[in-house]
Order: sequence, then C-alpha cells, then structure tokens
Amino acid sequence: MTTFADDHPIVAALADLAAEAPDAPAFTSERNTLSRAEVEARTNRLARGYQDLGVRPDDFVTIGLPNGIGFFESVIATWKCGATPQPISYRLPPREREAIIELADPALVVGVAEAGGRPTVDAWFEADPLLSDEPVPIVVASSYKAPTSGGSIGRPKLIVASQPAVTGALTPFIPLLQMTTNGSHLVTGPLYHNGPLMMAMVALIAGNHITIMPRFDAAETLRLISEQRVDWVYAVPTMLSRIWKLPEETRNAFDLSSLRIVFHMAAPCPEWLKRAWIGWLGPERVYELYGGTEAQAVTFISGTEWLEHPGSVGKVLVGEMRILDADGNELGPHEVGQVWMRRDAGGTPTYRYVGAEATTREDHWEWLGDLGYFDEDGYLYLADRETDMILVGGANVYPAEVEAALEEHPAVASACVIGLPDDELGAVPHAIVQTVTDVNDDELVSHLTEALARYKIPRSFERTDEPLRDDAGKVRRSALRDDRLAARGA
Repeated sequence: MTTFADDHPIVAALADLAAEAPDAPAFTSERNTLSRAEVEARTNRLARGYQDLGVRPDDFVTIGLPNGIGFFESVIATWKCGATPQPISYRLPPREREAIIELADPALVVGVAEAGGRPTVDAWFEADPLLSDEPVPIVVASSYKAPTSGGSIGRPKLIVASQPAVTGALTPFIPLLQMTTNGSHLVTGPLYHNGPLMMAMVALIAGNHITIMPRFDAAETLRLISEQRVDWVYAVPTMLSRIWKLPEETRNAFDLSSLRIVFHMAAPCPEWLKRAWIGWLGPERVYELYGGTEAQAVTFISGTEWLEHPGSVGKVLVGEMRILDADGNELGPHEVGQVWMRRDAGGTPTYRYVGAEATTREDHWEWLGDLGYFDEDGYLYLADRETDMILVGGANVYPAEVEAALEEHPAVASACVIGLPDDELGAVPHAIVQTVTDVNDDELVSHLTEALARYKIPRSFERTDEPLRDDAGKVRRSALRDDRLAARGA
C-alpha cells in the first residue's frame, strides 16, 4: 500500500487508494457495498453539492446522520470542501440539537430539517447528478474533526482538533492501534461519538474495508466478524458484556479466527468481564485505551500486561501524565489523586474548545476530571471521576442537565440526579425529586423525553420531602449517592 507523507491531504490519500485498487470494497452497511472508486466519485459530486449550498474552507458542517455509508460520504465530502465535519447524534431532542448548532454556527447541517435558518439537507440528500464527479480542487481544512461533548455543568462544547485534514493526523495511530493496512474493520458504536469515529478514520486512511453496523447488536457483531473476516473491532464494556451474556452456543457458533484485536475504551471495564474476554479470545487479542477526546495523552494495555497488572488501563504511550493532589503536589505510587495530562514536549496543541475552558496548570498540564494512581511499574489505575458526571455505557450524563429538565415540570420543586451501579452499563441515572403535587414516574419520563436523549433519562425515581439544596443552591450528590449505596449494601 502507498505510504503517505504527514502533510499529504486526507482527501488526496483517499484518491490515491482508489486509484491503487478501484474495485476494492471501501464500505459495507446492511448488505450494501461501495468500492473505493464509487466512494471517490460520489463524494466528489457531493462536495460540489455542498459547495453550491455555501460550504467554504474552514466552515463547520454539522452531520446528524445515523450510522451508515452516508455518514462517511458526508464526512469525506466535507473534507473535500476544505471544511470540518462536526458530528452530532441524529436522535438528539430539538433543544439539545439547537444548542449545539448555535454553538458551532455551521455553514450546512446534514440530516436535520430545520436549523435556525441555516442551510440544511435531509438524510436522503443526493447531489445533482449533473454535477461533475471528477476530482475537486484540494483545499485542506485547518481542523479534521470537531466532535461534541458536554461541559461540567451539562452544556455542550465542541472539541476541535488542532491538526489539519492531513494524513499525519491519523497515520501515527495505525501502528499504535495495531491496525493493518488493507484490513477489515467493524464499526460497532455510534459514529457521532469520538471513539468509533476516530478508530474508523484511522482504518479509512489505512485502506481498510469498513463494515458499519447501523446499531449495535451482540449476535450480529459476531456474525459480521465471521462474514466480513473482520480483524479489528472497537467496543465499549457495555458491548463486551452483551456479547458475553449471549448463550454460549451462540457465542461459539461463529468463526472468529480472523479477529486479531478487540480494542475497548470509553468506560471502565469490570475485572470479571475483562478476564472473561481474555479467557475466551486470548490475552494477545484484547487491548484497552484510555484518554480523552482532547488527545493530550493516551495509555494502552494488552491483555497479557493486564493479567500482570489487573485493573490497570496501561502505560502512557502518547504525551505525559502525572498524579497530583488538590494542591498540585505530585503523589507517589498507589496514592490516588487527579490525573493530569499534557502533550509531548514541544508538541503543538491537540485541540481547542468552543463553548468551554480547559482546567489547566502551568506548562500545559490539563485535567479532564479523572482520579487515579500509578503503580511502581508506571501502570495507571483509574479510581473515579471527581466531577458528578455519570458514565452510562460509555456516554456522559451530566446531572445538572437532567435536574434542570426535571425541575421544568410543574409538579417538581427540586431534583437531584446521581449515578447508581449497573451490571451492564456501569452506572445509570437515579433521580431524587421533591414534589409539590403528585406525579407518577411515567409522567416524569414522558416529560423528560421531550428534552433529553434517551440514555440521560433516569431509570428510577424516588420522592423526598426534605430540601435537596442548601440556601446557596448547592446539592451534595456524593453524600446522597453514598447513603443509597449504603442502604443497598453496596
């Protein structure tokens, strides 16, 4: 396969791959496969369609599409305009979607009917067939992606990559992630999340055949690995749990001999589940990554290393990390503190926020809210998050956002949302509500459905007559959570 210089435009690299093997499969989704040449031609035409709608270099294009070939075509067409893809969930409630679009101020919104007067195209948009599918003049975007995340109080923010849309933003990850060139890659997670998106982008530039699951299904994952001879899979622990809980005869019914790597990330993996997968596939096939979308620093660990350091998320392979106490003092082995990160010495910034400010110290150190410790061998262990954020199956839920939506209901005087342990998702939201009139759980769920994505809606509710906040409006979520865990004997 052709090798690319770091400053080679991503779109030029994709054109080179198409010229090298035009009939090679590029994407497969729901029995539909497009070759590299077909994708190249279709995205040239689509880019011209986007340009006709007003997309210019370094604009954002907000992409609210479900998993599928169309998602990738939109990303590639955006790059070909010299613009930056900004993915969002296609299932966001209107209020959340509007807040992100207002923040991004994109030149075009894909997959959304209305966006505050901005140009939009629906999910079935096809560029005018009279437009040329010849190569588009190359313009390189200043940022190759701008995924969305939530702020510490639940407000959205954009994490805009500092790297331009050149292959050097992606190719260093090919050996780090142990991907092969011209391999077979399976997308299991929603592409509006940075993890699945980033892994797929790396696979794309490595010339992989990318099979896209419209939605995760445990048995279908195994079937697709067998059918497409997949060698590299991204997963979060919730997915691993659902696959492991399939009947044993189902798990063993598929040929997984092509599978070299299962890479999991985005949430802590229970030790029992990790051991189960290592025992099933072998330690040399199970890997874990820890790091933020901001990508200042990253740890990796193989299954073999994990058996020697159970519970660890690995050693730092990209950037630097250290453990500090609340006063900024460096802590020793096994002392739990804040996990601070920074990019490699002399490296350029890896991102910038739109809609938020980073938590920083001198010399470019940053903190994303995690607590943990190193052992004597330099392996990192995560303890918890100091913020009140709830990690639900790898997705961030911010209590303040859910509480604000609950308190909009006329029957709710005050609300507190905490995370309670869940065997499959890691944690789920639980709401404590102080009401002024009777309201049942179904009514509260119905109310929240209008404002929040489904995974943010509490799985359980309880009522209280006690004030949940002090005179300053503060709520002690940790204490409330501890009380409920104690009552459950957890």
